[in-house]
Amino acid sequence: MWRSILVAMFLSVAHVNCYAQPVDPARPPVGGVATPQGAMIFYVARGQAGACGPNCSEWIAAEGTIQWDSHKRLIAVLDRLGDRKLPVLFDVRGDGNMNVAVSMGRIIRERGLDTAAGATRVARCAGASDADCFALKRGGGPLDASIDTWIVQCDVACVLALAGGVHRTLPRGAKVVVGGRGIRNRLGLNVSEERREGLQAKFGEQFRLYLTQMGVDPEFIDIVDRNTERHASSELQPQDWLRLRIVTWPVQ
Repeated sequence: MWRSILVAMFLSVAHVNCYAQPVDPARPPVGGVATPQGAMIFYVARGQAGACGPNCSEWIAAEGTIQWDSHKRLIAVLDRLGDRKLPVLFDVRGDGNMNVAVSMGRIIRERGLDTAAGATRVARCAGASDADCFALKRGGGPLDASIDTWIVQCDVACVLALAGGVHRTLPRGAKVVVGGRGIRNRLGLNVSEERREGLQAKFGEQFRLYLTQMGVDPEFIDIVDRNTERHASSELQPQDWLRLRIVTWPVQ
């Protein structure tokens, strides 16, 4: 499945095609001025001892589409937690903003947090309507929950955000599918071909620098760019996750 991932830089946005989970069209808006449908929300979840790893029973659920203001929402939940260092569990869906994914990754690294991917299943959402479940999550938690790793999908924006983790994990059954990238304006204005090419090169170098600083092999962006040229997508296997240092722990 092809989806678009948006990359914003001032008024310019890169369009990245890749594998991504669909957004629930019935999901209520997060709120805020011009916040798109399905924008990422953050809330604290808690499960049984070891639910999110050794000596870990609480985590930050990051769920939805990475949009232009998602990094601000991440900062808000981290500020509420103070000095607590909870891991961030990403469940990335739909169109995402790559520059914001990078900003989120940098925030996560500055705070010294770990990252993983998976779906958070909130206990009180069982049998509740989508609207009621969403209202619970918007409250910020903590909410009793469990982690579902049965179906985990991680695209380009997911990998960029995940890269910020001091320790990074993906379940063995995860699908990491990488598409290409292209440029368009976030406000829908036309971007000239010359400007488009310049932004492609500029963004590419920024992404490579970021991944290098995070300890991830910048070859990941080379794969993205090859897929751009071929108008294709490719799935990375668990051995690729380790080779590219997308994950820091052996795949479980």
